Amino acid sequence: MLSLLFLFVAGTTLISCKKDGLTYRSDLEKSFDTWLAFKKSSADSYSYTVRSASWTGYFTETVITVQAGEVTGRKYIAKIRKDNGAVETLGQWTEDRTGLNSHSDGAATRTLNQIYDMARTQWLVRREDADTYFEAANNGIISSCGYVPKNCQDDCFTGINITAVNAL
Repeated sequence: MLSLLFLFVAGTTLISCKKDGLTYRSDLEKSFDTWLAFKKSSADSYSYTVRSASWTGYFTETVITVQAGEVTGRKYIAKIRKDNGAVETLGQWTEDRTGLNSHSDGAATRTLNQIYDMARTQWLVRREDADTYFEAANNGIISSCGYVPKNCQDDCFTGINITAVNAL
């Protein structure tokens, strides 16, 4: 009887994992566990850097600051790499708690908990018409997560690229 119960539970678990349509599930869970340990050790106070880049040489970096689980700041810079290799700054700004989201450009003001939720509910959902990506190169914390529609040529990534996560 006990063995039948075990087989039922194991079978149900395998089927539910397959049916949920999530890619990179085990990698995401391992990364999320790493995140939870970091969150605890940093008292949920950290910064992370989101980078976006285009084939044209244009790129941006947004640093999001989180203190005690709340977004308290955002710092943005946009640059372009010229044909001669020089880099030109096109714009930059800083927002504090009172001015959050006063600029339309830059990465969204999300906590890493919210980033992991987006990974689970949007970016890692299995799609037949897209290739999905996940990396955890920030000491095990999410670094790249998203998808690219098949046959898309340029700048089609939907998701997030995080280049650094630091405790405050």
